[in-house]
Amino acid sequence: MTATATTSSTTSDLPVLDHWIAGALATGASERTAPVYDPALGVQTKHVRLASTADVDTAVATARAAFTGAQGWGSSSTAKRQQVMFAFRELVNARKGELAAILTSEHGKVLSDAAGEVARGLEVVEFACGMPHLTKGSYSENVSTDVDVYSLKQPLGVVGIISPFNFPAMVPMWFFPIAIATGNTVVLKPSEKDPSVANWMAALFQEAGLPDGVFNVVHGDKEAVDALLVHPDVASISFVGSTPIARYVYETGTAHGKRVQALGGAKNHMLVLPDADLDLVADAAVNAGFGSAGERCMAVSVVLAIDSIADEVVERVRSRMGGLVTGDGRGSADMGPLITAEHRDKVAGYLDVASTDGAEVVVDGRGVTPDGAAEGFWLGPSLVDKVPTTSTVYTDEIFGPVLSIVRVASYDEGLALINNSPYGNGTAIFTNDGGAARRFQREVEVGMVGINVPIPVPVAYHSFGGWKASLFGDAKAYGPQGVDFFTREKAITSRWPDPSHGGINLGFPQNV
Repeated sequence: MTATATTSSTTSDLPVLDHWIAGALATGASERTAPVYDPALGVQTKHVRLASTADVDTAVATARAAFTGAQGWGSSSTAKRQQVMFAFRELVNARKGELAAILTSEHGKVLSDAAGEVARGLEVVEFACGMPHLTKGSYSENVSTDVDVYSLKQPLGVVGIISPFNFPAMVPMWFFPIAIATGNTVVLKPSEKDPSVANWMAALFQEAGLPDGVFNVVHGDKEAVDALLVHPDVASISFVGSTPIARYVYETGTAHGKRVQALGGAKNHMLVLPDADLDLVADAAVNAGFGSAGERCMAVSVVLAIDSIADEVVERVRSRMGGLVTGDGRGSADMGPLITAEHRDKVAGYLDVASTDGAEVVVDGRGVTPDGAAEGFWLGPSLVDKVPTTSTVYTDEIFGPVLSIVRVASYDEGLALINNSPYGNGTAIFTNDGGAARRFQREVEVGMVGINVPIPVPVAYHSFGGWKASLFGDAKAYGPQGVDFFTREKAITSRWPDPSHGGINLGFPQNV
């Protein structure tokens, strides 16, 4: 497929999406812009501004001013923060259909998938509504005579968030609700491919009563990212994206004294044992492999099927794929387009690689007839069997609707393939054998594990993150680790002496 997006001179008449700084739209100093497309139509719908370093400086200075001082957000009461967070939750929930429609128009995912993204993001907002319990610290009375020790959790200051295109609502929601509820101020740099959601959420926060400057949005590319990474007034960076960029973000941010949580890429395996319910397996593989057109870091991209059942697994998956409709997500399609024409072409190229490497392309999505405009960035669900583990179809994070079948002789061979992967984001085992499942959860070297669950994304009161090259830094996203990441603890030792405190004593203090 070689269709490209429309880039005629009429694009000069399209609207321009501005930054959001200090509670209002801001054009900034930079005149650079990037195109934003409707992937299902294959046409440009707007421009988005690309921030300069000076624009990032302005946003950070605004956030810093909103944080500091007796009236700043960092000194605001817990009650005030909770009122705003509860109000924001209610506003998003009331308008979630509107938000899902924006997601579909710029990302391409079908409306039901977009609604699911909003719902999972709201889980973290709801978790943040309980922040007073999570930040209350501890107290030990009379650790020594008339001496008490207690701890406080306090905000960091200005925090930076750099989010990817595949979940423009949910991934920022992994971070900013906790950051704001713990008293920090935020500069969000969303993906320039689907940026409108960020402005929508910023405006809703203002309606919820959040003071101006606490939540800011700067649109941009690498220049904006680098400016956040090195800025002396940015205390932390939260990032989600590909592994090479995650490594760069982590190394650059930490070299400039920042806390960094950088979530990278994945190659998620699903191990299927002979005793598994193969209908459940087939449904799960299709759902987890092709939801959101495979543009998920938790997508199942490799099914490890034991040889004795591999043919049946392939046939059941292929049969279910035959009923899928690829098309405009605003209609009745099961799967939408990919984010850009360039990304679609890159993903489609792996099907040529598969054939060259000796794999069998069982279902070729390049021949799909979409339920939508011919110019859309279409690639149908694709199934590749007998994939060699030496092929880039197996080793690369394809990030598209290509499901690979790798045949293995045993549980041990499948486990070894998973553990030898440089990634360790998510994995799953399908079996009716409780002993095998317990062994798998103990032995597998992956951060998030599903047992008969294909996409094991933890709920908001646990934490999200992988192992190995799927996570750089010590803190996972949201949950208890998210609270720890956005706060720093003070331990205070206190005594209120009476006049007979005993005078000067240069000996080492002892607890008596």
